[in-house]
Amino acid sequence: MIDFVQIGIAVTGTVAVFLTQCERIEWRRFACIFGMLGQPCWLYAAWKADQTGVLFVSVLYAMAWAKGIHTHWLKGLTWSR
Repeated sequence: MIDFVQIGIAVTGTVAVFLTQCERIEWRRFACIFGMLGQPCWLYAAWKADQTGVLFVSVLYAMAWAKGIHTHWLKGLTWSR
């Protein structure tokens, strides 16, 4: 399980960081998706290693990625019934 978690952290984190630097907004907006996809791996790894500092920072990162999802994906949508 821990190998899957480490691979998840490496892949999603690397893709998210690279996407934040893309010149094309169409690609850059996916950074928050990949960042958020990696958060369960970060949270699990921090919890299993009893790293409260990393766990706290992971929660803050999740909040930042959630803000990105709101800004780039949800803001401006009209919810009709």
